[in-house]
Amino acid sequence: MKQPRVESVEKALSILEAFSKDRPALTLTEISVETGLYKSNVSRLAASLERYGYLKRDPNRRFRLGPALWRLGALYRRNFELGESVRPVLRQLVRETGETASFYVPDQDERLCLYRENSPDPVRHHLDEGARLTMQSGAAGHVLAAFHLGDDTARARLDADGSCVSQGERNPHISAVAAPIIDATGQFHGALAVSGPLERLNREALAKARAVVVASARALSRGLA
Repeated sequence: MKQPRVESVEKALSILEAFSKDRPALTLTEISVETGLYKSNVSRLAASLERYGYLKRDPNRRFRLGPALWRLGALYRRNFELGESVRPVLRQLVRETGETASFYVPDQDERLCLYRENSPDPVRHHLDEGARLTMQSGAAGHVLAAFHLGDDTARARLDADGSCVSQGERNPHISAVAAPIIDATGQFHGALAVSGPLERLNREALAKARAVVVASARALSRGLA
């Protein structure tokens, strides 16, 4: 189904997306070049974004991201208990499996690694918080696609307990197992996952990791109720 689009909103969002860690401050001209929008258009949209706190100007009159984005980000993360519930579970998963543990949430048509705890092993699946990956492959991707998008193909990949395993699917060198986090009200929060090198996280190790991940996901789900 084709999603409806609001051009002015997309233009405003493209202005916010123009900023990055390497470019935290931009001039009007730089934003225009980055977004492909006319300077007059950027000026009007930036004025509105500044009025609502999504942009601010520094002493040199360059634009920077504003405090409203921090507030929204804090609200977004608070929906997941600010990691207070998730992070201890990830650390325990790493201790029990020796592999990288992560917590994914849906982000439009992708999955976002909201929290992660990397394996201490030098040969590992390294993930950064904030990394975006596809929902079309990988154990966590299938769990998110099934529960968030209602994708029947993804749902067919799941076990009866809602968990899913993948071997060399998104990355030919990585195996993974994931399970859904669903609270007592039936709200789907995301996917808890463990991932590691294919040669180490083989079929036997995956089966053991799956039992640990499912048990951890159930305990976390109860804690979010």
